[in-house]
Amino acid sequence: MDLGIKGRVALITGASGGIGLATARQLSEEGVLLVLSDIKQDKLEEAYAGLNIDALFVAADMTRQDQVERVVSQGRAKFGKIDIVVHTAGVTGAKGDPLELSDQDYLEAWNTDFFSAVRVARATIPDMRTRGWGRFVCITSENATQPYWEEAVYNTAKASLAAFIKNLSYKEAAHGVLCNTVAPAFIETPMTDGMMKKRAQEMGVSFDEAIKSFLDEERPGIVQKRRGKPEEVAAAIALLVSDRASFINGSNLRVDGGSVQALQN
Repeated sequence: MDLGIKGRVALITGASGGIGLATARQLSEEGVLLVLSDIKQDKLEEAYAGLNIDALFVAADMTRQDQVERVVSQGRAKFGKIDIVVHTAGVTGAKGDPLELSDQDYLEAWNTDFFSAVRVARATIPDMRTRGWGRFVCITSENATQPYWEEAVYNTAKASLAAFIKNLSYKEAAHGVLCNTVAPAFIETPMTDGMMKKRAQEMGVSFDEAIKSFLDEERPGIVQKRRGKPEEVAAAIALLVSDRASFINGSNLRVDGGSVQALQN
């Protein structure tokens, strides 16, 4: 299927691994020009070594508006514009009793998982408006609608992010800029690798056994009994940023294997 985005320019944050990397590969195959950002330049370049992807790599901290502006400025200098934003940068944050977590714990997740998207939107959407076409997609999580008790800082930030993108969608569509979110659950990424390694160590079991027990005990809605693949999330993102998704706006597209056991988005 031709997604109709050949020659478009996409900024992908958190691009050095997991969903960001898979999305870059998917969009590159569609002929999209890429501005790829993550916090460390060496990790970016290492992730794409050997891949036939012609892209601009810019290290930046998305918690700083000046660095966000620098990434966007360098992207426009090279390609003339930014048509598409796929904002995947984020952290899991601290875990524990919601009332015992510190202000700093909440602020870290808020600043990285929520407010970074506000910064990127400020830097990119106004120019999209003037050209009458744009796509802005952020990665939320199953946690935005199905919060887990010990992950309050992550739940709160991701729910706020979903609300913010919905808020943007109301007015930006009039300018041809469509804003949506994608909500994955338990995807094969460095983030869940770390979770499962910690679980395996605590339980005294193998990595695979930790995954199996987690699926059985914590994610019964995933009846396929496996983690999702980054490529499966990237396919959903590619659709949302394409011309094929010209009537999808303000949506939260779940790629969660059925983990969220509710009707509401």
